[in-house]
Amino acid sequence: MRILSRELKTKIGETVTVAGWLHKKRLLGGLNFITLRDRSGLTQILVEDKNEIEKLRGLHIGTVMTVGGTVVADERAPGGAELHDAKITIDVPVTDEPPIEIDKPIDHKNLDTLFEHRVLNVRNPREQKIFQIRADMTHYIREWLRGAEFVEIDTPKLLGAATEGGAEVFELDYFGKVATLAQSPQFYKQIMVGAFERVFEINHSYRAEPSATTRHLTELTMLDIEVGFVENHDEVLDIIGDMTAAVLARVYDERAGDLKTLGAPKLKLAGGKVPRFSVAEIHAMYSKATGVDTTAEKDLIPDEERFISEHARKKLGSDLVYATDFPIEAAKFYHKVDAEKGVTAWADLLFRGAEIATCPLRENNYDKMVEQMKAAGLDVDHIGYKYYLQAFKYGLPTHGGCGYGIDRLVMKTLGLANVKEATLFPRDINRLTP
Repeated sequence: MRILSRELKTKIGETVTVAGWLHKKRLLGGLNFITLRDRSGLTQILVEDKNEIEKLRGLHIGTVMTVGGTVVADERAPGGAELHDAKITIDVPVTDEPPIEIDKPIDHKNLDTLFEHRVLNVRNPREQKIFQIRADMTHYIREWLRGAEFVEIDTPKLLGAATEGGAEVFELDYFGKVATLAQSPQFYKQIMVGAFERVFEINHSYRAEPSATTRHLTELTMLDIEVGFVENHDEVLDIIGDMTAAVLARVYDERAGDLKTLGAPKLKLAGGKVPRFSVAEIHAMYSKATGVDTTAEKDLIPDEERFISEHARKKLGSDLVYATDFPIEAAKFYHKVDAEKGVTAWADLLFRGAEIATCPLRENNYDKMVEQMKAAGLDVDHIGYKYYLQAFKYGLPTHGGCGYGIDRLVMKTLGLANVKEATLFPRDINRLTP
């Protein structure tokens, strides 16, 4: 029966069978060693028999094999044990030399090269850690939300028309009609508040933005949350902030070794509420510190996001910080606004200099919603709004939530330079393969 590499150290002196991919071949001190990779790690194997060595002739990294042998303790080997008296069976031979060496660190400097060889470089154990940590983080998010009585939902990604506003949508032919790919599950998650109160979804969203920055993708993985019966906007921010802090604390605890290997920054969490600064306060602080007047901006410029994040980390001991109270001019039609103060109940959650979540309180009054839609120039009789408005007409409580970028969360957790590095097969304005 096959065992995994991680089990080897518990089988000292026993005869066992391992199976996986040939990861490395080397001659060390006149001895022939091969390294086998499986889903749990690496096994070092000493090959002494000439007949077994001959089986490896002409074979390259990636060859699938099964190896039997005796487990011997050796602190120099991965996991503190290795196989001797190897008997090799070649299951799938690889006779072509691979274009990259997967047993060596994968260079991220040239992203085109990185993704040209993604099929192979993702077999590198260090590279795999990125996506194992990503998988863990989405798992932790799900666990936290389920523990807080959120129901996971799945919503359509094929829509009849672009209804949220903006031109950044992908259009496609749908049996002779025009369909669009969903930018977010915004309408559906609000509708589902009327059923479950608390809902979330982790799924893909599509943005036809011609942006070629380090934090933009055209196909992105989003966490969308919506929660009903909130007392105010602060409650929404507390829920999202508490979830984020819990997930970060857990991954830094449970994957500490891997995070260190990947060079992730040290985590700083202040405890309690995530610090909050209004957009106006950030503009004033930034303008005073830099001499660059941003007070007329309705949003934060990227340098301001980095500035307030650095301030929160150094002065408040927090990698997380909220930018709150965006000017009313920035509001979308479904945001709750305060006309007297001239602000909208919208906050951005920033993590190490980048926005990872947009967190508004929604307008839930039917008449007010219709009024705001008309003011935004929208046709409230459009079929795309019919079912959305039904939810308000027949009763929705005060609610709010977020659109939360999983790709950016992982990028900033690991200290990667580009969001594409945190994505297995990224899609941007230039790439549709692999």
